[in-house]
Amino acid sequence: MAEDNIFREVDEELRSDRMRALWRRIAPFVIGAAVAIVAVVAVNEGWAWYTNSQSARSSEELYAALDSANKDDLAAAQAELDALAANGSGGYPVLAEFAKASLLAKSGDTAGAVAAYDALANAQSNVRLRELALLQAATLLVDTGTLADVEARVGTIATDDNPMRRVARELIGLAQFKAGDAAAAKTTFEAVLNDPLAQQGIRNRVAYYIAQMTSAGLIAEETASDAEVAADAIETIVDGDEAAPAPAAQ
Repeated sequence: MAEDNIFREVDEELRSDRMRALWRRIAPFVIGAAVAIVAVVAVNEGWAWYTNSQSARSSEELYAALDSANKDDLAAAQAELDALAANGSGGYPVLAEFAKASLLAKSGDTAGAVAAYDALANAQSNVRLRELALLQAATLLVDTGTLADVEARVGTIATDDNPMRRVARELIGLAQFKAGDAAAAKTTFEAVLNDPLAQQGIRNRVAYYIAQMTSAGLIAEETASDAEVAADAIETIVDGDEAAPAPAAQ
């Protein structure tokens, strides 16, 4: 019995020695892996905190610039937007560029604003941001440019498969009216009215355009259904539910 106990103790000591030797061999790898995991988590959390703080600061800078613009301090707004465009984080530099273009339009530099929007469109990899810049440029060109200028920006957006087609068609219709082609404008506006996904606001506007052109004798009388839509749009606008600009008389 005593011999069994001695053999058992010796065996346990040998196992213990083997375990210690094994641990000495693998310990650096285990500890290293644990340290690496902790380091990765720490870096990830630190980066998240940094990016969130940077985004928060960029957001504050954008609002400060917009506040300066609303107070007509355009020089300060321009300087703040320039700084944000150069040093902002996330998507704020792009927002700053859009705001800078809008600021040019507000200051009366329409040509500069159009050029800025065109530059934004050419620089964007995001399709929707590119289209937004083109729509903004076309909006300015309805009053200051030609029909060709407007179509060059939004002609490819006015296709049936584009989610922004209704706004693009409204701008093209207004440009057609301004160019003196009321019949083409009517057709373009009707494409918006016939779009089942058109929201009530834009439907009211284009129906109002059609009603005004009809009352001015520039296009033929509407059918009963179209006349009802136009009448409803006019009634909505008169009641103050939907404000809409009317095409300028030629």
